[in-house]
Amino acid sequence: MTAQLNVLREWTPISCTKEMLKESKEKYGKVMLSGIIQRANTLNQNGRVYPRPILEREIMNYQKMIRENRALGECDHPDSSVVELKNVSHIVREAYIQGDDVYGKIEILDTPAGKIIQSLIESGVTLGISSRGVGSTVAQGGNQVVQDDFQLICFDMVSEPSTPGAFMLKEGRVNRRELDKIFNQSDKIDRMFNEILRWE
Repeated sequence: MTAQLNVLREWTPISCTKEMLKESKEKYGKVMLSGIIQRANTLNQNGRVYPRPILEREIMNYQKMIRENRALGECDHPDSSVVELKNVSHIVREAYIQGDDVYGKIEILDTPAGKIIQSLIESGVTLGISSRGVGSTVAQGGNQVVQDDFQLICFDMVSEPSTPGAFMLKEGRVNRRELDKIFNQSDKIDRMFNEILRWE
């Protein structure tokens, strides 16, 4: 029996003050944000746990997207597994795992959606960053544990929920053909190569 692949989305807060925004513009000439963007082996607000080996593998696979300047993310968090270019607000410039924490550096783009993000930051709004991927989960000990079929698609900028723990995310379904549109042949070969290296 084939596992049902779902769009899995997670939320992590990002804090950026007006002073940090000004400093970023002065230092880089653009808005750069950095911080923890995902966590392994930690129960999240959606009742899911990402095992470290799975998250580590996906961050390793995501490096290809970063190198090719394709690690785009959207303003808001759609149910789709496709990154819509019209909604792109930022690009991930760095992502690495240290312990159970995944750290990232994100550049806010000069797109209409990117200008929305920048305006929100300038207004003092606390934003979150949320991973989006496809995969299945299995119930273990009252939690939903993300399985080995998980594939990271992107990191989106999202709003902070007004009540901690009350941020409910709807899961969408994705089929294999849609997934094949996201990851090209080169991505699939790179994934296989990374998997082989991981087990050596």
